[in-house]
Amino acid sequence: MTRPRARDLGLPFPGTPGPFNAITDVAGVQVGFCTLTDPARKMRTGVTAILPRPGREPRPVWAGHYALNGNGEMTGTHWIDDAGYFIGPVLITNTHGVGAAHLGATRWMIGHYEAWFREQHAWAMPVVAETYDGVLNDINALHVQPEHALAALQSVSGGAVAEGSTGGGNGMICYEFKGGTGTASRRVAIRGQHYTVGALVQANHGLRAWLNILGRPVGRLMPEDALYSAEMGSIIVILATDAPLSGLSLRQLAKRAAIGIGRGGTPGGNNSGDIFLAFSTANDGPMPQVDGPLTGRVELNSEHIDPLYLGAVEAIEEAVVNAMVAGEDVPTVKPEGRICRALDTGRLRAIFAER
Repeated sequence: MTRPRARDLGLPFPGTPGPFNAITDVAGVQVGFCTLTDPARKMRTGVTAILPRPGREPRPVWAGHYALNGNGEMTGTHWIDDAGYFIGPVLITNTHGVGAAHLGATRWMIGHYEAWFREQHAWAMPVVAETYDGVLNDINALHVQPEHALAALQSVSGGAVAEGSTGGGNGMICYEFKGGTGTASRRVAIRGQHYTVGALVQANHGLRAWLNILGRPVGRLMPEDALYSAEMGSIIVILATDAPLSGLSLRQLAKRAAIGIGRGGTPGGNNSGDIFLAFSTANDGPMPQVDGPLTGRVELNSEHIDPLYLGAVEAIEEAVVNAMVAGEDVPTVKPEGRICRALDTGRLRAIFAER
């Protein structure tokens, strides 16, 4: 059964979303999943794949990253910080699956961009991020393998994006409700030009008492079946836009993810890996290694960027809630015998029906 999204429940999120209210509203961006569930093996995990650019030729994707709290991993960010771009896919999985997903993504890149890797001294440096799913998944069994990353990449498509217990979000917990994958988007206008910014989150963070949704103390109104005495999760945020931004502006955009997740109540706990990546699909062009000595790009004046910041914050806030409302009750594996409850969408609807 398909669960309603947050807006379907009457939650009055601000801003104007794109047609799918998803990261795929940014033209060309595709998302795929490999979801691994086997209760007999205590398996509830997977891989999420985001492909910023279609095509068989590698082309730089301009990017910036920011870590609010670094108790986590996102590969490739050293080069993003220095070069302002990456090539290939972005994958999200569990903490112990980073190496396997990285190997799978590397194999995919070598095959997908076959001519580039055959003819150039090319290197693959995919972006792979993680959050910890060891409460709902036997993370030490190393269920995620390179072929699962390949499967996620082979499944990418545009359009509507599945949420909740999909791909890398399968074993995740958010504010002690079932969490996982969530997405949303915003359309913004800057001096007559229209742009889209989309967010995809792997939400695995927060304590119940912290949870606020659009200013309502939802966590305190739904205190039952809490799981933790201290935060032990993380959140990965991926922002995509078609606005032409420099690497510096994209890093500044990634920073705004801290505000987006903060609207939900998290202070960014010490045990949380809150790591954010923003990329732009604008300024499509050849790899710098084969380009000329002088290059030119159009870049949005940072003095006019505030509407894009606001759109990103709004999309992230909604994406986190979408991850939770898509959840379902799931038994824990560590410790065994408990239930991670889904957010009660009926009670949530009632909270926002009250005046």
